[in-house]
Amino acid sequence: MESQQLLSLKLGEALIKNKLVMTTAESCTGGGVSTAITDIAGSSAWFDRAFVTYSNEAKMEMLGVREQTLEKHGAVSEETVVEMVQGALSNSLASVGVSISGIAGPGGATESKPVGTVCFAWADEKGWQKVATHCFSGDRAAVRQQAVECAMRTLYEELSKRA
Repeated sequence: MESQQLLSLKLGEALIKNKLVMTTAESCTGGGVSTAITDIAGSSAWFDRAFVTYSNEAKMEMLGVREQTLEKHGAVSEETVVEMVQGALSNSLASVGVSISGIAGPGGATESKPVGTVCFAWADEKGWQKVATHCFSGDRAAVRQQAVECAMRTLYEELSKRA
């Protein structure tokens, strides 16, 4: 498996090649994607800002996630991450974004959403959107690490197809 730093570098190169600037809206990863990105010198050329919206209130206030969405589907849902990524794009200068919400554990699981369940949404300003839910294994740190890598790798793979 490639290092997170190498993945960040490759993602940055793909963003530059596609003339895109990125934003993140993170919950369970607590800013892990934005940290990985900003660990790369010069990332300000392709990264605008990050929203760490751990609480439902933050998701609603900072990203415009609807209370009805959270009540009906929960914070860990594809419906919520779609609204999160759209809110991140609307409240930034970015042209592409990713959002993440999940259950890293050890608590917080339900029968339908076990520990390791993480929902993602990727979108750009031109209408492209991808949504996915993964169930990662391991402890809290492992789930968060896998989520960070999945968020970056999926966007990198999409951008590589465009270039």
